[in-house]
Amino acid sequence: QVQLVESGGGSVQAGGSLRLSCAASGRTFSNYAMGWFRQAPGKEREFVAAISRSGGSTYYADSVKGRFTISRDNAKNTVTLQIDSLKPEDTAVYYCAATTRQYSAYGYEYHYWGQGTQVTVSS
Repeated sequence: QVQLVESGGGSVQAGGSLRLSCAASGRTFSNYAMGWFRQAPGKEREFVAAISRSGGSTYYADSVKGRFTISRDNAKNTVTLQIDSLKPEDTAVYYCAATTRQYSAYGYEYHYWGQGTQVTVSS
């Protein structure tokens, strides 16, 4: 089992920044590729970003490229999502997830999920 706990969400104005963190516990963190997903009210969950086990490869949804940066620290068992130039359409609950597969944009390939952290962006 892997337990994931997100933090860092909040309410910001458009153009602002947030830094989301996900702390992992349980099994060896470096055995898992990590991803961030989000779900806005009334919408389906969507992929945001993913990072490989070593952190050497990253993958982003087109809608966030250039604004979001995913990183990880295997020594601290954390994965971080730096969000810059926030837009109102970024408002959602953000979830981190872990998979034993290669990093993936597909939620069904992730085995463990956190409880989510709310990000609200006002115009």
